[in-house]
Amino acid sequence: MVDAPGSGMIDHIVVGARSLDEGRRWAEARLGAAPGGGGTHPTMGTVNLLWSLGSCYLEVIAIDPAAPHPGRLRWFGLDDPGVQARLAARPCLLTWVARPAMPLAEAASPVSPGRIERHHRGELFWHLTVPGDGRPPLGGAMPGLIAWPEGVSPPPERLPQCGLRLLRLTLPDAPGLAASLDALGLRHCVTLDAGAAGMHAEIATPRGAVVLD
Repeated sequence: MVDAPGSGMIDHIVVGARSLDEGRRWAEARLGAAPGGGGTHPTMGTVNLLWSLGSCYLEVIAIDPAAPHPGRLRWFGLDDPGVQARLAARPCLLTWVARPAMPLAEAASPVSPGRIERHHRGELFWHLTVPGDGRPPLGGAMPGLIAWPEGVSPPPERLPQCGLRLLRLTLPDAPGLAASLDALGLRHCVTLDAGAAGMHAEIATPRGAVVLD
């Protein structure tokens, strides 16, 4: 990945799991590192764990069995039967979230990332685009867009370093994706592969590089 001054950046990658415990065990086995944070999302009825990847982070997220139903479709497609079938087999990479090169209210692209909503976890809050049906656009290749308010330290600045780093995020070259990433200042963040069957993230760990998909 190449950082371009004044451009957008990856905020985090999202792995879904059938349960948080299953997601933790799966991630720890592959990464060789324990999570550095996490919590609950009252507005969505979900719970997560976070791992620092250097300038961005990995989120493992699951439906919170202790939370009431949020009265809407949860984010990242967690209520979608197809996604639930995939997660019944194993945790998997669902999508990614990025900070566009411009203020969130001004971000526009050929593929809509959804409407802007305010969410929180404990005292931490942010604004994120969420499609009405909860499903990440283009099968997750199109990112959700996030903005951390001024004065709020985002997770990459809060999480302890654990020897992990995101090396490459590869996405299927879906129709409209490249133009959307160009419009948002995010094209430099990822690799587009017309032949890719799905998303995969290559991560450097103390034990060598691993791929999450």
